[in-house]
Amino acid sequence: MNNKEFISELSSRTGYSVDATQQIVRQVIERMSQSFDEGDSVFMAGFGTFEVKKRLERIIVNPSTMQRMMVPPKLVLNFKPVQSIKDKLKKGGAE
Repeated sequence: MNNKEFISELSSRTGYSVDATQQIVRQVIERMSQSFDEGDSVFMAGFGTFEVKKRLERIIVNPSTMQRMMVPPKLVLNFKPVQSIKDKLKKGGAE
């Protein structure tokens, strides 16, 4: 499902116009981004938790040249789904 399909589906389920729904989704994403910038995690009940984690500096090896390279530390976004979603995926998505 792409963004356009998501907005259209959400709009039909909520009864809001497509423009209003798109604006709401943008505001939610913008607020989540602000939380990540502040170092906070975002928990969505029934869905999961988004959090920013620091990936440490590490050494990698290029397999074709066998040359070692240092990868600098960086921040990555991590998602941990709630247990009910994990269980559903283990069963192949069937309820």
